[in-house]
Amino acid sequence: MNYAYLCTGGNIGNRVQELTRAAAKLQEACGAIVDKSSFYETAAWGKTDQDPFLNQVLVMETMIAPREFLSRILDIEKSMGRKRAERFGSRTIDIDILFYDHLVVNEPGLTIPHPQLQFRRFVLQPLAEIAPAYIHPILHQTVLQLLADCPDPLEVKKFHS
Repeated sequence: MNYAYLCTGGNIGNRVQELTRAAAKLQEACGAIVDKSSFYETAAWGKTDQDPFLNQVLVMETMIAPREFLSRILDIEKSMGRKRAERFGSRTIDIDILFYDHLVVNEPGLTIPHPQLQFRRFVLQPLAEIAPAYIHPILHQTVLQLLADCPDPLEVKKFHS
């Protein structure tokens, strides 16, 4: 069994409902969700003139290989109305693979671990809630260490719906 760590996020529509729907679709298509963080809200990152994002980290058990796993994630995003019109733009759903077991993958269109996760507090905060001692397979630091060293100044708040 493989363990995949995913970050889901969005800032369009009923954000809690969209993230919940994405989790259900992931379970149908990819495997069992074995842990999940709280929801966290943060101002938009990268393109700041838009509504705040809600994010959640999920841990999944899966038998699906990373490339097929990504393909299924992209299908889910598309089925939920994701349009890639503008980099860092508003979206109903975004699903990123953070880690897949302790694999290091660097192929066209697929990089694991996610190459920017150590710079994004909105990823590290929920990840630290459920996997604080997980060791980044390239940086050799725990998620808590990455969070402590994260240069991202944006405030990330636990969201209570």
